[in-house]
Amino acid sequence: MAEHRATIEWRSSATATDFVKGRYSREHAWMFDGGVTVPASPSPSVVPAPWSVAANVDPEEAYVASISSCHMLTFLWVASKRGLVVAHYRDEAVGVMTKNERGKAWISKVTLAPRIEWVEKTPTAEELASLHHAAHDDCFIANSVSTEIVTT
Repeated sequence: MAEHRATIEWRSSATATDFVKGRYSREHAWMFDGGVTVPASPSPSVVPAPWSVAANVDPEEAYVASISSCHMLTFLWVASKRGLVVAHYRDEAVGVMTKNERGKAWISKVTLAPRIEWVEKTPTAEELASLHHAAHDDCFIANSVSTEIVTT
């Protein structure tokens, strides 16, 4: 099977004293094999400014985006195989962080809310549910996580 790689890089500009006191920037970069570099940071809800950068992508957002993106790509493939043509797909996915039975924070649920525009034939509610079920069932990311994933 395939391997997928990412390079994550962070460099300190803090003094040793500031570092051990937690006063250092968590801003870093994600670099991918295609040449894209994504500015990253922890969520300001986890690490407050100035030690985080709200404009950068945080790991929790990326996790939700990965689930949504995988579902969409699989959905488009399933639709194409069933002869349905998608013109536009937009999902405003939301991940919810809670605490597990050990009191550790985790993203326990991701709700996908895709809005889809079709060319020619619009599937029935039952056909749409079947498309989403098949997409969820075949999505690599959904098959890799314990987070509950629902589609509205």
